[in-house]
Amino acid sequence: MPASPSSSAQAAREAVAHRLRDLRKGTGLTVTELADRCGWHHAKTSRIENARTAPSARDIKLWCRACEANDEADGLITQSLNAESMYTEWRHQVRSGLKQLQTGSIQFFRETQLFRVYSSTLVPGLLQTEGYAAAVLRRAARFRELPFDDSAEAAQARVKRSQVIHEPGHRFVILIEEAALHYQIPDADTMAGQLGYLLTVGTLPSVSLGIIPMASQERGQGPRETFHVYDDALVSIELVSARVKVTQPSEIALYLKSFEEMRSIAVYGAEARALILKALEALR
Repeated sequence: MPASPSSSAQAAREAVAHRLRDLRKGTGLTVTELADRCGWHHAKTSRIENARTAPSARDIKLWCRACEANDEADGLITQSLNAESMYTEWRHQVRSGLKQLQTGSIQFFRETQLFRVYSSTLVPGLLQTEGYAAAVLRRAARFRELPFDDSAEAAQARVKRSQVIHEPGHRFVILIEEAALHYQIPDADTMAGQLGYLLTVGTLPSVSLGIIPMASQERGQGPRETFHVYDDALVSIELVSARVKVTQPSEIALYLKSFEEMRSIAVYGAEARALILKALEALR
């Protein structure tokens, strides 16, 4: 079972905190003495060492200078920045609107060769129609109480970003839980259009579309949080509160193992089409 993504990010923070604590202890400084050398309250030292406060680059430089370990500063700064980038709350990501969230990853998508996507609750963004995407993003804007709703523009940007499916040099292996085909997030007509698009896009030579049947008796694991694997280098997990990025090879391997297990019980081709047509019929 993959590690909790939020706990993975916390573990990365703790690794930095523990190294800073080891540097202080190795120098023989007390918490108060290090704080005095750095020019801050001793409580800040404790918060950093216990991974309750993320140190800034300046904090790390001052800490290493106090411990006569200047040569370690750059490495710890990079490690700390990587740890913080693993776990990014949605409230920070949507400050500039939902559209920016879509356009910011266009180049990354173009550079990725193999996309693996597992979705338990929604049609994945790569396969969304503009109407479906607008409904999903509109709900996100309301839930997060954004000061302005740019969901329509964000939906257009999402569809534009998804054109990577039609560009050469990419492969897409996409798994969707059957239940996601029945969650009627937009109105019935829009949902019908979305399901119809799945029937079309699933025939593209670059796309392997698998549907995991609700009635499957073979699954060894229940539905999981939605996650994306980009090549073999990055896993992105979507939580209610945040997006988590996993880059540790051992953790990526666990997500790939989970993905392959679910891939083995999914249905494809005519069987997948039958489940999509079943969901379409249920809209009538």
